[in-house]
Amino acid sequence: MTLTDAMALGLLQGLTEFLPVSSSGHLAIAQHWLAGFEQPGILFDVMLHLGTLGAVLVYFWRDIQRLLTSPWDRSPAGAASRRQLGLIVIGSVPTAAIGLGFKDFFEGMYHNMLLVGAMLLITGALLFAAERWRPGQRELSDLTRFDALFTGLVQGLAVAPGISRSGSTISALLFRGVTPDSAARFSFLLSLPAIGGAALLSLRDFQHLATDQIPLYLAGSGVAFFSGLLAIHFLLGILRRRRLAFFALYCWAVASLLFVLS
Repeated sequence: MTLTDAMALGLLQGLTEFLPVSSSGHLAIAQHWLAGFEQPGILFDVMLHLGTLGAVLVYFWRDIQRLLTSPWDRSPAGAASRRQLGLIVIGSVPTAAIGLGFKDFFEGMYHNMLLVGAMLLITGALLFAAERWRPGQRELSDLTRFDALFTGLVQGLAVAPGISRSGSTISALLFRGVTPDSAARFSFLLSLPAIGGAALLSLRDFQHLATDQIPLYLAGSGVAFFSGLLAIHFLLGILRRRRLAFFALYCWAVASLLFVLS
């Protein structure tokens, strides 16, 4: 892998992690046709996800600070933040269970372009349906334990390449009557434990990484961070206008192309 390859994949990850078109699916496609690409396990993919994790930390730092300090905040706002933190913990349980229990199965899907295409079709269908769903009025403060569990379950299934994590979790919350802005905010905050946990599980692969590849991995992660910041801002604007059909059509077009090429 060259520096150009690493930066291009980082840009692809940063844009597609938050735009609802599946970053894992796009990385699997790009790496499949990238000559000579190799990585220990999915270590490079995890490094790119750490870059986009940094983008979430920066973009939502006020929300994160409020959540982290909520255990010591005895005000009504602190109580609301503690409740939200509890929902994130609850939602992370099914995500972790699916990720740990089916890790090898989902990693095997990265090499099957037909399966990736099928998952992109599902992502497109979710986005198309979500745009036409009657707008809800529920805010973050109205989320229930069931909402958190349901969203966490969907996030766990989004480990499959081609299923957009942001697209599926936001769609799930929209189907539950949550406003687009609140759905996106909870989706992004719920991603923090999942991405952090995946990174910890991949630490053992560092021992198989050649020293000369470390700068390339860091460069890809850096590009993913900056492009991820732009993608978050762009997606929030799109959600407020409920314009998801374009991404549904895009997912279906990429899936059709995959079917033809495979």
